Amino acid sequence: MSAGLVQAAYIVAALFFILSLAGLSKQESARSGNYYGLAGMTIALIATIFGPESEGFVWIIIAMVIGGGIGIHYAKKVEMTEMPELVAILHSFVGMAAVLVGYNSYIDAPVIASLNPQEAHAAHVIHLVEVFLGVFIGAVTFTGSVVAFGKLRGVISSSPLNLPHKHKLNLAAVVVSTLLMIYFVKADGSMFALILMTLIAFAFGYHLVASIGGADMPVVVSMLNSYSGWAAAAAGFMLANDLLIVTGALVGSSGAILSYIMCKAMNRSFISVIAGGFGQEVVISDDVEQGEHRETSAEEVAEMLKDSKSVIITPGYGMAVAQAQYPVHEITEKLRAQGVNVRFGIHPVAGRLPGHMNVLLAEAKVPYDIVLEMDEINDDLSETDTVLVIGANDTVNPAALEDPNSPIAGMPVLEVWNAKNVIVFKRSMNTGYAGVQNPLFFKENTQMLFGDAKESVDAISKAL
Repeated sequence: MSAGLVQAAYIVAALFFILSLAGLSKQESARSGNYYGLAGMTIALIATIFGPESEGFVWIIIAMVIGGGIGIHYAKKVEMTEMPELVAILHSFVGMAAVLVGYNSYIDAPVIASLNPQEAHAAHVIHLVEVFLGVFIGAVTFTGSVVAFGKLRGVISSSPLNLPHKHKLNLAAVVVSTLLMIYFVKADGSMFALILMTLIAFAFGYHLVASIGGADMPVVVSMLNSYSGWAAAAAGFMLANDLLIVTGALVGSSGAILSYIMCKAMNRSFISVIAGGFGQEVVISDDVEQGEHRETSAEEVAEMLKDSKSVIITPGYGMAVAQAQYPVHEITEKLRAQGVNVRFGIHPVAGRLPGHMNVLLAEAKVPYDIVLEMDEINDDLSETDTVLVIGANDTVNPAALEDPNSPIAGMPVLEVWNAKNVIVFKRSMNTGYAGVQNPLFFKENTQMLFGDAKESVDAISKAL
């Protein structure tokens, strides 16, 4: 395949990637968005493998078969509840790939023979900067993603790591890395400077994400998605691969835009996200006196739903864990058949990944038109007869608006307590992922329905 044909294929692949992002922006077109992405990546792989600069064809095929086999295995095995941690660990692969490409590009530098000495020197300096930045971004992405995976998996505490002077440590890491880059370029590529920076970047990435609390992990995953895109773009510069640069820029910019949108939804500073400085500083312990809670039964909830004219369901990660979205769809259909206005209220960071709840509800065939975002439905809660809070905690916590000392203070939440009746589905009175107690559980119009969410919803469905 000629170089011209490869570039043409890259342009077509880039267009497919843009169509993919456009498709993924809406639930109705998400499936076609995935197909566009698959088509673009297939074209890109074929063009690269059969391009004039490719060597070791057999090794490439072996690597693709191994990688593809692992990918298919985990795609079939992974549960929807494990998707956030899977995405996080995939980001780490991109980061480590950028590190390895950087070292390979440093050791086996491209030959710049056709330029005059001055131009050759300038091109060499640019290449050294590309290598240094690519390795730095990749290393930060790698360890940051590994920590995010550990927090989401539960093998690392969701509480933020609060080292003394943590912001100064982050700043010191950036300053020292910048000085090392200057030395790296002046020394015509010092291996010592590159290795030292890599170690600092690994530590920096670890500390950056470890300093962030569990409630903010959806934004962290989104931000790491952006980092992985910039890491891929850096690898593209080092390899002089236009498509990798375009693809990385698309992923990096879209991830950053999504993070910005989510930060606004959580009343967080976008700059502090990048700096890793918005972890929780104060945690309300479980034993804080909040009052008495009231319990209810599935039969009582069914009667309440029958007597309601308007019902809003606010799902959270607990619904995903219990796989309760299917019986939730059943009771939704039964209530709608009886003339009850049933809608869903989705918080931007419900679950542990952006759009997590939307995917689960779409999987259960819940109509798109009754699944509304927080801003679209919050004003209607005061006119709602019954709200079902299924596995949600931090996203419906009134402390965000009422307690300035709360770790989630200022975060916009679904104001479910404004409804006439609130039913909270939980296994126990334990705090949510953020480790923050929820005063909602103790309000006069709130009743607790304890047990497995799927079993509870099944019982309500039978009673209906």
